[in-house]
Amino acid sequence: MVSHALTAVLTDPTAPSSQATLTQLNQELAGMTAQQRIGWGLANLPGNHVLTSSFGVQGALMLHLVTQQKADIPVVLTDTGYLFTETYQFIDELTQRLDLNLQIFRAPQSPAWQEARFGKLWEQGEEGLDQYNRLNKVEPMKQALEQLQVGSWFAGLRRQQSQTRSELPFLEVRSGRFKLLPVLDWHAKQVHEYLTEHELPYHPLWHQGYASIGDTHTSRPMVLGESEEDTRFFGLKRECGLHYEI
Repeated sequence: MVSHALTAVLTDPTAPSSQATLTQLNQELAGMTAQQRIGWGLANLPGNHVLTSSFGVQGALMLHLVTQQKADIPVVLTDTGYLFTETYQFIDELTQRLDLNLQIFRAPQSPAWQEARFGKLWEQGEEGLDQYNRLNKVEPMKQALEQLQVGSWFAGLRRQQSQTRSELPFLEVRSGRFKLLPVLDWHAKQVHEYLTEHELPYHPLWHQGYASIGDTHTSRPMVLGESEEDTRFFGLKRECGLHYEI
């Protein structure tokens, strides 16, 4: 019955019956643990499943949670070429430790070629940032979802991370596929307790005051009185578009 209802939702996600189904499922998911949500998603959501990760501050959380139930799930990373040295080392560490099925996608043009063609887009205001993110994050992710024929996408967004994420549902339909956010309602304390219990590391730069980590030129440590979202993209924006344009 669930699979039939989910098929109907994908066919016409805007139909009143589809909206009612999503509302009911989100109510049910709200009463589950993160592990139960992942198990439900793996058992019921259609198509090929993937997990996306930026290998950020708490990246080990979702990587461990999901691979405990589906060890070979493709883990999609969009590599801009401008990640911190510590991020690349963190990726290597977790890939080896958790035996990840890592799938890396990039823009067709290298960072040097992009700079030669466009200049440093991240220094060109919000419009430049949008173009940079579209080239290096959004388009590579679209390529990943199409190439891997993804039907259902697992991601580690949490409502506590920013205002833009505060109203997200556990389950939604985006661009013809399901998106499930199993740790959406987790707070930082729960994340810390899980990482500690399973002896999993934070990103190395967390110890230097970084609360959110992306590219070297658009991430900085958090100072007293700031929120996590203030530390990204010069405070102009919180999201790169990857989770909102696809």
